[in-house]
Amino acid sequence: MNASQAKEDGLIQELHAIEVITIFAEDLPATRAFYREVFGLPLVFEDPVSAVFKFDNLLLNVLRASEAPALVEPEPVGAAGAGPRYMPTIRVADADATCAELARHGVALLNGPVDRPWGRRTAAFRDPAGTVWEIAQELPPA
Repeated sequence: MNASQAKEDGLIQELHAIEVITIFAEDLPATRAFYREVFGLPLVFEDPVSAVFKFDNLLLNVLRASEAPALVEPEPVGAAGAGPRYMPTIRVADADATCAELARHGVALLNGPVDRPWGRRTAAFRDPAGTVWEIAQELPPA
């Protein structure tokens, strides 16, 4: 859909590009180390309560959970360990090779790799803050 179609349909044109994902971490040092050492992401900002990493197309803000209420009030911050509420997915060329690399970094898989009926080979893992991530390899058409 182009901008003129969005305007005609009454959609909000500005809501089309995710810039930052903020995750709340009880253990900021462990979570910061995870993204630096396992993902190999460059750190673009850091202060005593946060660390911001750069993906190719967005920023990941790891924020100390005690600072989160100011961002989401009047909603409560979800309790640690209450279970995932969303799962970002990273496209990879080879799911099996990526899983092997995760294992070399001491990251345990929650599931996978497994071929999904929607044409992806996926696997999931968790970071120290409890965020569940998925990797997905596009499979050739059946």
